[in-house]
Amino acid sequence: MDINDLLAHLNRGEVVEGGSELHQVMIDASQEALKLTAELNGKYHTPQEVRELFSLLIGKPVDATFAMFPPFYTDCGKNICVGMNVFINTGCHFQDQGGIVIGDGVLIGHNVMLATLNHDIDPRKRSNMHPAPIVIGNNVWIGANATVVAGVTIGDGAVIAAGAVVTKDVPANVIVGGVPAKIIKKIETSQE
Repeated sequence: MDINDLLAHLNRGEVVEGGSELHQVMIDASQEALKLTAELNGKYHTPQEVRELFSLLIGKPVDATFAMFPPFYTDCGKNICVGMNVFINTGCHFQDQGGIVIGDGVLIGHNVMLATLNHDIDPRKRSNMHPAPIVIGNNVWIGANATVVAGVTIGDGAVIAAGAVVTKDVPANVIVGGVPAKIIKKIETSQE
């Protein structure tokens, strides 16, 4: 088994049993991610070097319009897809085993947490992990210190207020905030 088997399993939403062969592949992927994030976070890198290191981390090239201010943390990296004109600010944590898809024009604020895995509720099976993707639409702005949990889709143009905990899907063109996040208001879009 290798990383491709693991990603296929995770992207089907299947449970990873603690101690299984797939779990070991997940641990190995985490070790690679720790090495790459240590390099990314350990010293100054030019914007081009950041793009190159992030591309290595996620296993695919990012667009020249991608920008990020390290430090950045992930315990996998290989299940992140990033669109064009994406900016990720400092201190973000992406637990991406369940899959993270980031659309075009997305702004992600300081210390945002995206978490795509849950452990089993049953204490006897607590080491089992349940993946579910996070999908972020185009032109979304996620404010500082927000948390988005597994299985959430955020619609195009939405704004996630600073400190929000997003536990349910967010429609397009709304502002959500609070714990748990609720719709605060609709965003009127211009017809240009």
